[in-house]
Amino acid sequence: MPDLIYRTAASQTDTYQARRGELHAYFDRTAVEAWKRLTSDAPVNRIRATVRAGREEMRSTLLGWLPGDLRGARLLDAGCGTGALSVEAARRGARVTAIDLSPTLIGLARDRLPRDLGDGAIDFHVGDMLDPGLGHFDYVVAMDSLIHYRTQDVVGALAGLAARSDRGVLFTFAPRTALLSVMHAVGRLFPRGDRAPAIEPARELTVARLIGAQSGLASWRQARTHRVMTGFYMSQAKELVRG
Repeated sequence: MPDLIYRTAASQTDTYQARRGELHAYFDRTAVEAWKRLTSDAPVNRIRATVRAGREEMRSTLLGWLPGDLRGARLLDAGCGTGALSVEAARRGARVTAIDLSPTLIGLARDRLPRDLGDGAIDFHVGDMLDPGLGHFDYVVAMDSLIHYRTQDVVGALAGLAARSDRGVLFTFAPRTALLSVMHAVGRLFPRGDRAPAIEPARELTVARLIGAQSGLASWRQARTHRVMTGFYMSQAKELVRG
């Protein structure tokens, strides 16, 4: 069954595969240096400073929804980037599997792994977060790794992730706001080679409705939600729990 859900979520439309390819190219080549700086303590311009602050707030929010003591728990960091959330979960005792499409970002995550955690604290992988071969988990966290996909593909991916989680799935999506729509339109004015893969804004009620209608999420309920809007960073966290 998990393998069937994976195939359905990943291949029911061409949009998932096409966008996944764009993200791989962007984060592994086009944006490498920008992400190195953004995810470090290096100075950045005002716009990127707001993105950095927003990401830090969102990461704190998601970590705040997880138990303070994660000893014995398995956690999947789905779209881990340079691994900041993985590190904090590992410090709480979780057995973390961290996966990202970009080999370059995974390389940075390995290089930045604090020495006191040890080499085996986090199991890093390059690949698709929906791969059932990653195993089964207590918690799945997908911070800003689904915001580039169509809402229908996001909900399909959530069903695949939930099939391999026992306790909770935490994820974020881009909330549809007037400001985000303007920023989205302005982004289209940049030369194609300079553009990041488009964010796909979604209405909160639409996300909730599609989750409620997804048969693969029938045993899950929608719990906490929190929106972070810090300058050029806009993202909304949502929690799915068993029962």
